[in-house]
Amino acid sequence: MAAGPPPPLEPSPLPTFAEEGFAEKFVRKTRENPLVPLGCLCTIGVLAYGLVCFKKGNTRRSQLMMRARVVAQGFTFAALLGGMVATAIKSR
Repeated sequence: MAAGPPPPLEPSPLPTFAEEGFAEKFVRKTRENPLVPLGCLCTIGVLAYGLVCFKKGNTRRSQLMMRARVVAQGFTFAALLGGMVATAIKSR
């Protein structure tokens, strides 16, 4: 019962996306999850202030800022994970 070779498969056209520059992508990602850039800015601010305190010799404040930096990084990571979970739930 050989009916012959199967018909050739037609390739489906690939989806096309508009070209997106760095600025447009940054704005889009920031709108999707605004807590991540906020956490990054907070981390950088706390780190910079901690380094200034370290340079001035204020070791107590410097240590406090380094601990605050860890907390800010944890917030940023939690915001990143939360955004990923929200995106995964929304795509279903």
